[in-house]
Amino acid sequence: MAMVGQKYRVCVIEDDPDVAFFMKTVLEKKADAIVIAITDPSKALGAIAEFEPDIVVTDIEMPGISGLDLLKELRAQYPGMPVVVMTAHVSVDYAVSALRAQADEFLTKPIASAELVSIVQRLAEEGRTKRAASRQQVVLAIGAHPDDVEIGVGGILAAHREAGNQVVILTMSRGARGGDADDRQHESLAAAELLGARLFLEDLEDTRISSADPTVGIIERVVREVQPDIVYTHSSHDRHQDHRAVHAATSVATRNVRTVCCYQSPSATIDYRPTRFVPIDGFTDAKLALIDCFRSQTELRAYLEPDFVLATARYWSRFGGGHSCEPLEVLRDTADISLPASTLSADVRTRRTL
Repeated sequence: MAMVGQKYRVCVIEDDPDVAFFMKTVLEKKADAIVIAITDPSKALGAIAEFEPDIVVTDIEMPGISGLDLLKELRAQYPGMPVVVMTAHVSVDYAVSALRAQADEFLTKPIASAELVSIVQRLAEEGRTKRAASRQQVVLAIGAHPDDVEIGVGGILAAHREAGNQVVILTMSRGARGGDADDRQHESLAAAELLGARLFLEDLEDTRISSADPTVGIIERVVREVQPDIVYTHSSHDRHQDHRAVHAATSVATRNVRTVCCYQSPSATIDYRPTRFVPIDGFTDAKLALIDCFRSQTELRAYLEPDFVLATARYWSRFGGGHSCEPLEVLRDTADISLPASTLSADVRTRRTL
């Protein structure tokens, strides 16, 4: 039975009003479902679009449009929606036609109440599970300067993209104090293109980023626009004032986001205490390629040298398994997040990653 507030939504399409009323009553009382009964099949598609059911139960023989024709339309418009077809005639031909049209179940009338309830509950739950698994998550990575997120979570972001998730990068300044702002802008765009990420590049003053507005307002605007499931940002345990300010602003602006984690930066202090270690085996080359986009920085900063980056990831694998990991301080974690198991080595597939 569905939990309160998560009742299954069922659309019954049956041109016989008595049968439709019977099924509606049974499913409402015994399956604790929200049910609409459509007796005019010509209105079925419009009603389904408006009602957004978890499952459709439809008769085969109806005036105007058959249940099989309707099933074909549903499969075209709602590929993952479970559909049960019914008929009063026990016929192999009917069953074969229904299965060929990709019905999830085929029932013959009169239908036993217990069987109807069992099938609807099972298929509705399976449909919800599949939709949840296939839904593309939106990942927002926030950094104070160009290259911050690539250094901190470049491997994780590459894994998210491999998993089919949408990745968005929000960079609060153009890093004018660390190099030419135009160069760093072009480097940020190149890294975002390489990753397949959407980039928001703001122009707050480097080394003077505020923990209040306009920083909070900018993050809130981007959060409203992209509606992230997961946010990565700086830790408060950092020597750089911009990093601490972005952390504080993010904490306020993402209060309604289900999962917020803090990555390590080269200026993190010894108080940085990660609680999650995400294996990035298979994505270290992608991380190095992202960092290499920032040529104006890689030629100046030793911590961006490939050997240093790989050694750091190797060190954190002591705690997270695999060969390479990126560490995270978890501020809030209520989303169901996982990286693609096929990208991880066999010895870490059974571990909780992210």
